[in-house]
Parts: sequence; C-alpha cells; structure tokens
Amino acid sequence: MTLKELINSHYPELSKSQKIVATHVLDHPRQVALKSAHELGAVIHVSETTVIRFCYSLGLSGYGELQKVIREQLLNQESSLTAYQQGKVELEQQSHLFSQVMEQDRKMISETMAQIQEADYERAVERLAKAENIYILGLRSSFTAANWLAYTIGLVRPDVKLIRPETEDVIQTISEMDERSVLVVISFHRYLKETVRIAELAKKQNSFVIGISDSQLAPIHASSDILFPIYSPNKSTLDATASLFSFMNAIVAGLVVTDREAFEKRQEKYRSLDSDYLFVEGTGKR
Repeated sequence: MTLKELINSHYPELSKSQKIVATHVLDHPRQVALKSAHELGAVIHVSETTVIRFCYSLGLSGYGELQKVIREQLLNQESSLTAYQQGKVELEQQSHLFSQVMEQDRKMISETMAQIQEADYERAVERLAKAENIYILGLRSSFTAANWLAYTIGLVRPDVKLIRPETEDVIQTISEMDERSVLVVISFHRYLKETVRIAELAKKQNSFVIGISDSQLAPIHASSDILFPIYSPNKSTLDATASLFSFMNAIVAGLVVTDREAFEKRQEKYRSLDSDYLFVEGTGKR
C-alpha cells in the first residue's frame, strides 16, 4: 500500500488538524522527509503533538517511520520517461499544448527558485570563482547539462574540465583534485552509482562538491558541501530540464558579475583570434 492509499483509507477518521497534516504530507512529501516534526508543525501551524498523533492514526510507530516511508517511495518512483509521457498525455487533453507545456516549465522554475537558498547560491558562486580547477560531472541523462555547463563556464574562466569516464582515466583525474578544486555533480533519478562514487572520491581529496539534483534526498547529498534541489513534480529528468538550465544560467551569470574584469579580458583575448580561421561568412545566396 502506498502512502497516499494509507492516508486515504484513514482520512475520514482524522481530526481537523490531522487532516491539515495529511494534505501537506501528500502535497509536499520531500519537505516532510527533511523537516523534523516540530519544524513541520510550525510550517502548517499545528502542534508537534498533532503531527505525531497523525502518524499514530496511520498505524505508524511515529514520525521517523513516516519519513522512512516517504524516502523509500520518493527514491523508487516510476522511470523518468514514463512519468514524462504520462504528464504530456494529460496536457494533450487541453487546448494549446505548447503553451501548456511552457506554462508548466515556468511554474517549475518558480518552484525551484523557492527551494534554493540565496546564501547557498552565493557561496557556490564564490567557490567556483576562486577555485584553481573546476570539474563538471553528469552522466547519461545528465550529460547534456554537464556538457553545457562546462562549456559555458569555460567561456567565463579557465581551467574547467568535463569529466568523461568513457574516454579518460577517472582515477587519474580524481587524483589531481585537492582543496583548491571544485566538483559540480549533476545527478537525477535514476541515480548512477558511478556518479555517486566519483563524488565520494572527490570529497576524500578535500575538493568542494556542489551537487545539483532533483531531491535533497538524492544519494549525492552525502558527498555534497552544497546541494541544489531542482524541482520536478515527478521523477522525470526531461520535465526538470527548463528549471535545470535556468539555474545553471544563474550560476554562470553569478560568475560573470563576480569577476567582471577577468571575464572581459578573457572575452577580448577570445575575440582577438583570427575569425577567418574559425568562421565562414555566409553569402546570403542560395
């Protein structure tokens, strides 16, 4: 029985205050998984005792078991592609599919903004600006985002490397990391063991690890100095794309304004290359 089914089966017998808890648990399971019973009560304006009694009403041993159930279900939801397909089939029933999809993206970007702490963002930008070397890691469905981030940060500052396990000696790369290095790890459901392991090894090298994932409960949280949650209503990496790239764009923008003079010098040097060697001018004719 899922948590939703469990709550629905007991809902009629819950008190008015406990029903408030039930609604919040169903609407914001990730928040419940991270907050204490006291913190959750403060958010929804009920007592800690009410939260705990709600757990007892479901037949659970306490708040800790409720959190355990939520974490297990969050990490074992359906595949991202299936979730993506189902979400778009639902939108298809409405008119103007393209605007519905883009409106959904806008809402997810807003949700992501609400989840990210500005102090964490500023700290991440500062560490990236001061790092001697920056490493970017993202595999499979996260590779495109990692590739874009590595390329774009590389336009802003030097010594940025995209980790490619399939074409390089990863152990050698990790051995070069130290406390002056920053590793940015992008990891979404389903979480690859290789990504998690590389983050763990980088942390052992005293590197500063910045995690970007779809959940504060993602496996890379244990190795991350800062973990940025990218909001998605389900486990679809595809649905999180707009929010993910918007946030990465904010990271790059932060780097540009942090050391504007260095960025301008780098751009001037880039533009000084002979453009005839790199680009072909179009004639405008077919």
